[in-house]
Amino acid sequence: MANNTTGLTRIIKAASYSWKGFHAAWANEAAFRQESIVALVAVVVACFLDVDAITRVLLIGSVLLVMIVEILNSAIEAVVDRIGSDFHELSGRAKDMGSAAVLLAMIIAAITWVTLLWSHFR
Repeated sequence: MANNTTGLTRIIKAASYSWKGFHAAWANEAAFRQESIVALVAVVVACFLDVDAITRVLLIGSVLLVMIVEILNSAIEAVVDRIGSDFHELSGRAKDMGSAAVLLAMIIAAITWVTLLWSHFR
């Protein structure tokens, strides 16, 4: 099924699909809503901190990484749930690995924030 849309129309359609993805994540995933609120607070804090541009980008980027991984995890869960509600070891494994990826992204964000703020304020 080839997509023959090109140029500005393709960009507009892609933006529409992305917006639908954000809306679906917000409407259906409590973890995404919670992480979005934390991310919003973190971005605001990062913008008001007296730090250099590289530090600010790393602080914000680490939080956005968590959001990206959470959206991918939610997509994996949606596909697995669509396939069927019967328990299957591989379905459980896919969901568990997605969750593990979110945890690792959160650890990266936490280490980034602690390291950069510690070095800045000490």
